[in-house]
Order: sequence, then C-alpha cells, then structure tokens
Amino acid sequence: MEERARELAEWIIENRATVRAAARRFGVSKSTVHKDMTERLLLVDRLLYEKVRLILEQNKAERHIRGGDATRRKYRGETGKTDHLNR
Repeated sequence: MEERARELAEWIIENRATVRAAARRFGVSKSTVHKDMTERLLLVDRLLYEKVRLILEQNKAERHIRGGDATRRKYRGETGKTDHLNR
C-alpha cells in the first residue's frame, strides 16, 4: 500500500491529474486513491504529500469549471472526452 501511494502521488504530480484519472489509470477506486493521498502518504512521505495536496486542492477549486464543460458538451451532443480537441 505504501508503494502504491508513492506511485499514485508521483503520477498525479507528473500529470497534474485528478483523483478520478488516477483511479482509472491504476485500476483502483477513487476512495482508495483519496485515502492513499490524504492518509497513507502523509505517514510515508510528507514532502510528496504536500506536493499532491496542492494539486488536489487546485483540482477541487476547478471542478465546477470541468463540470460546466462536461454539461456543455452533453447538450451540444458531443460524446467523447476528447471532442474539445476536434473543434
């Protein structure tokens, strides 16, 4: 579990990824990622924890924007997550 927490943290930092993206990438639940990042990582590597915490806080602050974008795509009939790249 400690190694997974480190790997998740490093991947989140490198990709500035969300909890959801990390869960999908590593094949675990969002709850597992969240617990690893907020509880386990703090006990294992405080510096890594602080770096991930900043990214997760930024993601949380921006989630209303991503939600609005997703709703806009839905009502425009765009189906894929990469539809915005095809404009």
